[in-house]
Amino acid sequence: MTDETPHDEVSGESDGLAWTDDLLARARARSLGQSTESEDLGRPSREVPLPAGPSHHGSEPTLQPPVVRSPIVTRVDLTGGTTPPTVDLDGIFSVPTAPLPSEVRVEVPLEVDLGIPGRGVSARRSVLEWGSVLLGALLLAILVRAFLFQAFYIPSPSMEPTLWSGDRILVNKVSYDLHEVNRGDIVVFRAPPGSGTGDDDLIKRVIALPGERVTAEGGRLLIDGGLLIEPYLPYQEGTAGFGMVPWCANGGVGACTVPDGHVFVMGDNRPNSRDSRYFGPVSIESIVGRAFVRVWPLGALDRL
Repeated sequence: MTDETPHDEVSGESDGLAWTDDLLARARARSLGQSTESEDLGRPSREVPLPAGPSHHGSEPTLQPPVVRSPIVTRVDLTGGTTPPTVDLDGIFSVPTAPLPSEVRVEVPLEVDLGIPGRGVSARRSVLEWGSVLLGALLLAILVRAFLFQAFYIPSPSMEPTLWSGDRILVNKVSYDLHEVNRGDIVVFRAPPGSGTGDDDLIKRVIALPGERVTAEGGRLLIDGGLLIEPYLPYQEGTAGFGMVPWCANGGVGACTVPDGHVFVMGDNRPNSRDSRYFGPVSIESIVGRAFVRVWPLGALDRL
């Protein structure tokens, strides 16, 4: 049995394999950064014959220059001749990385004293700070009460309807260091001898000033003969006449001239008020201060 395969066909296949190996070698060299000029000089270039066809010069076939193909990169080229990369299930190449060092050295920072106090020091410091705050607030309250303001409780209905029993007020203790006593002011003063009220401090309204003459007529008050308008009273003709008033400069029945350094005071609830009609004019020096605001109850907060 003879081989019927033509020789030129066998040689063509071997030439094609040689050409493919040559192309792969060049691609590998280029991937590794090696020059292929020395190999190209010693190897003749192959010309790939093209099918015959008509030409301009005759019927003879023409030869075309060799076709230059792009280099082919293989798995060996990617790994540089080392272990080929693994392929996961999705067909993606995973290039192995450098192995981690077997021993990792961890440097522990040295202990540095930042000056942060401990719990005991913080607790003592907090106690000292809060103690200082409370002591300062107490001293401030004492100073305010002694020289500026003071709260008072209204125990009787003698100032109704302006002030009711149980109300609390604030008294300005420096008012009369800045100006004189005015008619209509509500003042807190120390109870004079013979007041018969049983209280250390009383609250009344200033009616007449030093040197003025007070009389009552028809349920109304007259100051030096002129009618006194009193809008704070529940009704205007509610002041009954009075008899002999003690401590007046020029007294008499139903009349009183206020001596110097004194004021004549009365309650707004005229039928139920024990005031200067009974214990006489009040010394200005005995006045504690001027009531200027009601602070209790909260719903009745108001200026006086």
